[in-house]
Amino acid sequence: MTSHNMTWISYPSKDLAFSSPEEIEAFIASQNIISRLMHCYIAFFVPTGLIAGICILIIFIKNYLQYKVIENLDLLLLHFTISNIIMIFFSFTVISRPDYLKATHLACNILSFFFNFSYFNSQYVFILMLLILLLKRFPPRTALSKATQRPILCVGFVLTYAFCLSLTEAVLVGTDNYHLETDCQLDPLFAWPEYEIIKFTFGFGIPSFLQMLCFTVLFAKEAPAEAPALQQLIRTYPAVYIISISIFICRLFYNIMILFRTTLKLQKSIGTPKNELVMNIAEIALFCESCASLVFILCFHKPCKDEILKVIQNCRRGNTANNHLEIPVTTTTHESGSQ
Repeated sequence: MTSHNMTWISYPSKDLAFSSPEEIEAFIASQNIISRLMHCYIAFFVPTGLIAGICILIIFIKNYLQYKVIENLDLLLLHFTISNIIMIFFSFTVISRPDYLKATHLACNILSFFFNFSYFNSQYVFILMLLILLLKRFPPRTALSKATQRPILCVGFVLTYAFCLSLTEAVLVGTDNYHLETDCQLDPLFAWPEYEIIKFTFGFGIPSFLQMLCFTVLFAKEAPAEAPALQQLIRTYPAVYIISISIFICRLFYNIMILFRTTLKLQKSIGTPKNELVMNIAEIALFCESCASLVFILCFHKPCKDEILKVIQNCRRGNTANNHLEIPVTTTTHESGSQ
């Protein structure tokens, strides 16, 4: 693979050679929008996502300790939850926006490696969940279906696959100037064009194809008579179907911008402040999806929803009991004497 010289590239916001007042106004406007979006994300999405993620972990661990068994899908949802919580922690790198995190090329590459590991991991674990739902409707008959009955093995395979992809991406960030300080983003701007191409292909293209293939088979293929009805399957696992929509929309937007940035690199262009703004919006949208997915699991996955409803009912009973406490009434007897 041919090495690329990426020393020429920089963020448009760092290139302050504006030639007109309109460009200055556009720059200020884009910086304000990025800053406001960052504050909204940190203030609303991060606390909601982390609280939802912690509640999911507590519920799954409690159920396992109580029943000593966990369903295959619940185990994958637990793994998916952990991956998304890690993604939320990586999203704290946007706190410095509209500026960027300052780090050496080496530190930025390491940060990018672990971010990509969580990104690929959550994507392919979700595909595994869709496959398990597909096999619930169609009786297992192949070696693949038997493998899905061993979720620990499947999770190990996904972790290994995600590690290999992340390591490949780390190589494609580049091997030069590791000691120099730079503006760091989780998808480094100074990465080679192949970085974005590989990320789009294996982080969105292939998973989206597999996702659509699973849904096509699920909705179009006729299931055996003894298989659960499609409506019943959707009502039983609504969280998975809702998450699939949010993942596709948010990651589509994010990956389109990743590819657009690649075209700018190939054209030897740094783009405009508007391009930088949209890329930042796409990155924040990706992190919002991680928070939203955890909320969807907490609100729509039956074990989590039942536990939340149980807590709410207990709180209501406690309030009702407090409101119906009898207040002792003292009566005063007036004695009257006759002469």
